[in-house]
Amino acid sequence: MFASFIQRYPKTTQRFFEIAIPSVSWMLITLPFWLSFINPEVVGYILITFTVYWFYKSFSLAISAIKSFLTLQAHIRVNWLERIRHHPNFSNVHHVIIIPEYKEPIHILKRTIENLAKTDFPKERIILVIATEEKDPDSNKTGKILKKEFSQIFQHFLVTKHNLQPGEIAGKSSNMAHAARLAYDYAQKQNMPIEYMTITSCDADALLHPLYLSCLTEHVLTDPQRKFHFYQGAILFYSNIWRIPLPNRFMNTLNSIWNLAALSQPRRLINFSTYSLMLQTAKDVDFWSPDIIPEDYHMFFKVFFAKGKDVQTVPIFLPVLVDAAESKGFFKTFINQYEQSKRWAWGVSDIPYVIHGVLTHRHIPFWNRLRRLMLLLEHHILWPTNWFLLTIGGYIPPLINPAFGRTTFGFQLAQISSTILTLSTIVLLVVFYIDWKLKSPKPEYVKNWTLPFLYLQWFTLPVIAFFLSALPGLDAHTRLLLGKKLEYRVTEKV
Repeated sequence: MFASFIQRYPKTTQRFFEIAIPSVSWMLITLPFWLSFINPEVVGYILITFTVYWFYKSFSLAISAIKSFLTLQAHIRVNWLERIRHHPNFSNVHHVIIIPEYKEPIHILKRTIENLAKTDFPKERIILVIATEEKDPDSNKTGKILKKEFSQIFQHFLVTKHNLQPGEIAGKSSNMAHAARLAYDYAQKQNMPIEYMTITSCDADALLHPLYLSCLTEHVLTDPQRKFHFYQGAILFYSNIWRIPLPNRFMNTLNSIWNLAALSQPRRLINFSTYSLMLQTAKDVDFWSPDIIPEDYHMFFKVFFAKGKDVQTVPIFLPVLVDAAESKGFFKTFINQYEQSKRWAWGVSDIPYVIHGVLTHRHIPFWNRLRRLMLLLEHHILWPTNWFLLTIGGYIPPLINPAFGRTTFGFQLAQISSTILTLSTIVLLVVFYIDWKLKSPKPEYVKNWTLPFLYLQWFTLPVIAFFLSALPGLDAHTRLLLGKKLEYRVTEKV
């Protein structure tokens, strides 16, 4: 009944969910204030329960990060090409790699392509697509420079130009949709075997590991469910990690370890940033949607609703190095990081689409649909709320309700929460170790005697997390609540 109502009034129900979801976030953030007037004991139990839950999440993150790190170290040593070069269908495998760009610095694009040229996979079976935008005044110049320099290395080198059409939204998704269609047509004209072709959405600064395409090829040749699968490497914000200011370095280290840990949680893993799937799978769902901004999660659920319960993201335990948000100077870099976090948090705008799909695509088992939705809600609702509940939540009930503060429970509430959170900091030791092993050796300008101070400054993490995670997340949720759409903003590269 509710599903038919949604189908009858799609715009009304979408706006309802756009208001309801961020409203839940605001309700949780303000819960210690308004509920403390009524029943502060309940607030206390909620906060302690949430803190214990967060400790569990932190511990799980540490275990998953260790597992992923060890697996990644092992996979880097595997000769994937030798494992599959004698497979009868090896010669049929081709890889389309699309690099969408808009006003990207030419040296960033060159670095990405030069890195791709290091792959051990045969380059004559790579279709490299530089997806430019019509409104970029330098698009023609960029395309000509790159094609002249790299077309001798990559036999199939395409430059596409996307002209924004009515109903489309400027951004990566609309550009990917246009480039993918042209790449598919090109593959057909070249009589390439579509059923063995992959397509990779590759960010302009993403450095695929030289073994990535060979490892992906093994999945293509050995994965009987490949038409249902996305493939995701470990997105690590380490390309420029030593150059950026400490606050940004902290957040990007945590983001990197989070992405690494996610590879060992396949039931929760969803493709992000730079990822691959079968070209025919993309064609079956009419490629990327040109009218949305958060293209990665949206593409996953678009395929999920079209193809059913077998759709999932398969980890590739190889690093994909990308640039952390950076600009010229401390303040501009800080703002750049804030804007990037806000754009990621804008993925909350895709939840109404997912809810609509969960309620209407009844060919997929209900619990499978519900599990996907609950994981997505957990991720996005906790993004802006966890900082407030964990950091200041325990201090609010005694202040709002002095009578409660004079009780034993009220007096010890903040201390109990703080003790549990202190235990969670053990996870930082795991983060320190994995971070040190994964990122590039420190440059000479970083002196050895400063290293202990770098790690001691992690104690400022609550302040940094507020400005670079909680606040941009809340910004995105509030924009959605008020109906203020977020325009796509390319992260500045230096």
